[in-house]
Amino acid sequence: MTATDNHSVPCALIETGIGWIGIAWSERGLTRLQLPARDREATERRLLSTIHGRPVESADMPAPIAALVGMLRRYGMGEPVDFSGVPVDLDGVDPFRRAIYDAARRLDFGHTTTYGGLAEEAGYKGRAQDTGQALGRNPVPIVVPCHRILAAGNRIGGFSAPGGSTAKERLLEMEGVHLGPPPSAQQSFAF
Repeated sequence: MTATDNHSVPCALIETGIGWIGIAWSERGLTRLQLPARDREATERRLLSTIHGRPVESADMPAPIAALVGMLRRYGMGEPVDFSGVPVDLDGVDPFRRAIYDAARRLDFGHTTTYGGLAEEAGYKGRAQDTGQALGRNPVPIVVPCHRILAAGNRIGGFSAPGGSTAKERLLEMEGVHLGPPPSAQQSFAF
């Protein structure tokens, strides 16, 4: 990453077990999380297309961001991690999206709900489609775990991150959630 002017946002690329993740933050918390793209350079390009970034070395990160880096690395190794206490700066996000993101943050590792269920949990019953659109604009995936939200009938649904619904399914599988059809009765009793 190349340095930019003083009006830029601090950011970093982190190598994890699921690939390179990009993050950016303000003094109030995480502002952007870029899920892994094809490689480090592609992740960096995607992150910098959404922010005016200024790379920061790990030694210069604020304590909550340095802690987040460790959490992301553990998560990338498949460890259950609770991101609900990570400070997030959602400046400019409307009240509906904030409510959806807050409700999503209450979903534990390995648990899912539907777009309709999340809308209801957030106090917006009947707004499943709007919920899907809000999650598609989620600036901090994993920390706001939009991958844990499924379409009706527990179908995978969409995912706007690199890799689309395949990436969503991989994150869920890493958390122990399997969406395929259940094994046949004969398979489940096989020894």
